[in-house]
Amino acid sequence: MLNLSSVRPQAAHRLLPLAVASLGLASAQAATPKLDTGDTAFMLVSAALVMLMTPGLAFFYGGMVRSKSVLNTMMMSFIALAIVGVLWAVIGYTVAFGAGGNTIVGSLVNLGLKGTTGPNALTGTIPTPVFVAFQAMFAIIAPALISGSVVDRMRFGAFALFVALWSLLIYSPLAHWVWSSDGWLFKKGVLDFAGGTVIHIAAGVSGLVAALVIGPRMPMTRRATLPHNVPFVLLGAALLWFGWFGFNAGSALGANYIAANAFMTTNTATAAALLGWLAWELLRGQKPTAVGAATGAVVGLVAITPACGFVSPMASVVIGLVAASASFWAVQLKTRFRLDDALDVFACHGVAGIVGALLTGVFASKYVNQTIAGGVVDGNWAQLGTQAVGVVVTLLFVGIGSFILLKLIGLVMPLRVTERQETVGIDLVSHEEEGYREAESSLSAPVMLGGD
Repeated sequence: MLNLSSVRPQAAHRLLPLAVASLGLASAQAATPKLDTGDTAFMLVSAALVMLMTPGLAFFYGGMVRSKSVLNTMMMSFIALAIVGVLWAVIGYTVAFGAGGNTIVGSLVNLGLKGTTGPNALTGTIPTPVFVAFQAMFAIIAPALISGSVVDRMRFGAFALFVALWSLLIYSPLAHWVWSSDGWLFKKGVLDFAGGTVIHIAAGVSGLVAALVIGPRMPMTRRATLPHNVPFVLLGAALLWFGWFGFNAGSALGANYIAANAFMTTNTATAAALLGWLAWELLRGQKPTAVGAATGAVVGLVAITPACGFVSPMASVVIGLVAASASFWAVQLKTRFRLDDALDVFACHGVAGIVGALLTGVFASKYVNQTIAGGVVDGNWAQLGTQAVGVVVTLLFVGIGSFILLKLIGLVMPLRVTERQETVGIDLVSHEEEGYREAESSLSAPVMLGGD
């Protein structure tokens, strides 16, 4: 049987061992893991929903860029599916959740998924391979999110290498810190139900750093960049919203009350954020836009992620509205800076993730989730400070780590395409394909071969 001491624990802040099948069990420590087919079915579906989010992200990002870049933008998400899908099984999982690790990194006991298979390999009430697969989908979408900051200019090969290194050296250790019972942020009491710090703040700050290191797009390219396919954007947002129910509710690791609460708060916060974003557009004298609605929905999904298993539905409305306001104005203010975060990854994921993580410390409730001490609403002001520590640590570790990785990759290969290639379009340069055969002029073979 798999040692449960250092895997991501079950419901709300995962303070009960994964062996706990429900919150009603009297003694968590004494519970013996037993396979629950209902929990297993629920988690299989949840893992599939989270997998769908990465192709959904491909459509969301792909619709946002110019037509010359749609294939490359979508391929950045698909390559993350492939690279991280393999690396997670080989070494990423054990770095994050390997039993018997220290406070910084998991042990290598599960290298190559050793010890995670067989009829007696259980993680709580589900087969360990289901837990591994579920966590793999989280690890996959995190670096895919970063791609929105560097579209139209980063070489595909350089991005692929960055995904591999970032997944192993940044994502997996951070997941260990926050979600493993051995991790130092877990021990400190940082609350992150489904990835506000580990995924969204991490992806947001990495995107910002990547935009800084790689540099802005050419002025001509930036002026030409308008969402070329708004229906793609709406489709992508819809797939993300749908998949996010598996992302958040599935993080309860069982079909239980906490999963039901996470499902409800996820939908409520997302709806509130969508309305909040459109309200800000109207207040500024604009029309309510489809891109704004899609962006607001994603912001709400991001913000509720760390809180969904800890807060009430009414608190989730506040979280969605505050996050929409913060991210909306972060997008407006970015024009004052020279950083070219092309698809506003930091504003939408970084800022909303920070808001969600901090408001988790405010609205986390013992009434909603009895395994936590609660937040400010329960008189526990210390939790807000703990959340702030988690945010700052994530910003520093991921920011510095991403900068170092990009600089090292830059010593091995160019990070960005040439000006000529950027003008022609990165789809043809990197993939020798066009998203719309008749929409753009063709490119001569010598230039096509000048990409990756």
